Amino acid sequence: MKRSKLRYDKTVWSLIFGGLLVLGPGFALLRADERWGWLVVAAGGAATLVGVVLVYVRSRMPDPSES
Repeated sequence: MKRSKLRYDKTVWSLIFGGLLVLGPGFALLRADERWGWLVVAAGGAATLVGVVLVYVRSRMPDPSES
């Protein structure tokens, strides 16, 4: 696997797990301050969603070992 694909994979999984990690405190923050809570939840959800979409994009990339 090329170095750029490894970097791509690391970025994808960092977005997914980082987004999920931000969602937890975001939901907890909703009790204290609703506006900031929703902002944090939206940021975590957006990062997770981007990561999931990139997993799909990565699955459609051609594999260099098959060529």
